[in-house]
Amino acid sequence: MNHPPHPAPRLSTPMSRGWCPVKPPRRPVLLVNPRSGDGAATRNEIVERARERGIETVTLGPGDDLRTRALAVVADGADALGMAGGDGSLADVAAVAAAHGLPFVCIPVGTRNHFALDLGVDRQDVPGALDAFTDGVERLIDVGEVNGRIFLNNVSLGIYGEAVQQASYRDTKVRTLAETARRVLGPGGRMPALRLIDDTGREHAHLAVLLVSNNPYALNGPGLGTRPTLAGGRLGILVLDTPDERQHPPERAWSAHQLEVQAPATVHAGIDGEAVELVAPLEFAVRPAALRVRISARHPGASPAARIPSPRSHRAGAQPSPPTAE
Repeated sequence: MNHPPHPAPRLSTPMSRGWCPVKPPRRPVLLVNPRSGDGAATRNEIVERARERGIETVTLGPGDDLRTRALAVVADGADALGMAGGDGSLADVAAVAAAHGLPFVCIPVGTRNHFALDLGVDRQDVPGALDAFTDGVERLIDVGEVNGRIFLNNVSLGIYGEAVQQASYRDTKVRTLAETARRVLGPGGRMPALRLIDDTGREHAHLAVLLVSNNPYALNGPGLGTRPTLAGGRLGILVLDTPDERQHPPERAWSAHQLEVQAPATVHAGIDGEAVELVAPLEFAVRPAALRVRISARHPGASPAARIPSPRSHRAGAQPSPPTAE
C-alpha cells in the first residue's frame, strides 16, 4: 500500500518567534542616509517608495548631525522612527527611539547590514522592509551600552579598533586589518594597553582583539557569525591575546551581563563599524528589552543561527572568530 508523502514542514513565521502584529503608526518618519552602501537608498528608490506608503522622509545632507535630526522629528510628533543607512547610523537613531519608547524600523541600505541579518530583515528585499511601517510585527530586543553609548552589534578594540580609524578601512577592510596587525604586533609596534578579568578570574593584559557584542555570536555550524538571539540579556565577549602571551590558550569567549575594561587613557574603538574614541575605564552593559523593533510581517524575523538551530551555536558564551566591523 502506497502512503502519501509527508507534507513539507512549514517554515516558522515571525509570529512564531515572539513577534506580535501591531497597528501602523500615525506619523512615521524615516531618516535616509543617501551615501550609505554606495547610494543603495537611491538605487532602491527608498524615498519615493516610502512616500507612496505615507511615510515622511528626512534625507541627510553632508553636514547634518543624525541624532539632532532624529530628536527634532520626535519633538515634532513622530510616533515611529526608521533609518535607512548602515549599522552605525541605525544605532544612532535606535538610541533616540529607545530613549523615547518609540518603535524602530531598520531599512538595510548599508554595506554589510549585520544588524538587519540578525534581526531577521530580508536584506534582499530592501523596499519590502518599508512594510514594517504599514504591515509590521513588533518585539522587544536588547541593546548594548559602553560608557552610556548604545550599540546594536558590537564594539571592537585592539587591532580592529585601530584599523577602523584608518581612512582606507571602508574600501579595503582585509588589507587594512592585515597592515594594522603587522604594524601594532611587529617589532616596535604598540598595542593599546587594555586589561580585563574574564569569567574564570584570569587577567588578560596583552590583548590583540577584544570584541564585545550585544548578545553572543554563534561559534560554528549553521549560522556561523550571526547571533541566535537579540533578547538573551547577555553580552558576548571574545578576547584574543597577543602571540607573546603563551601561558594559556590565546582565545577566550564567554558571556556576561557587564564588563569593565581598564586602559591608560583614551582608546580607539569601532562601535557598529564607526570609528570612535572612548575614555577609560570602559564600562560595558546590556540593556534587556530596551528597544521596540518592527519588521515586515513577510520577513523571516530571525537570524540564520536561529532559523537553523544547532546545539553548539546556542552554547552559553559561544562566539565565532571576530566578525569584521561594518
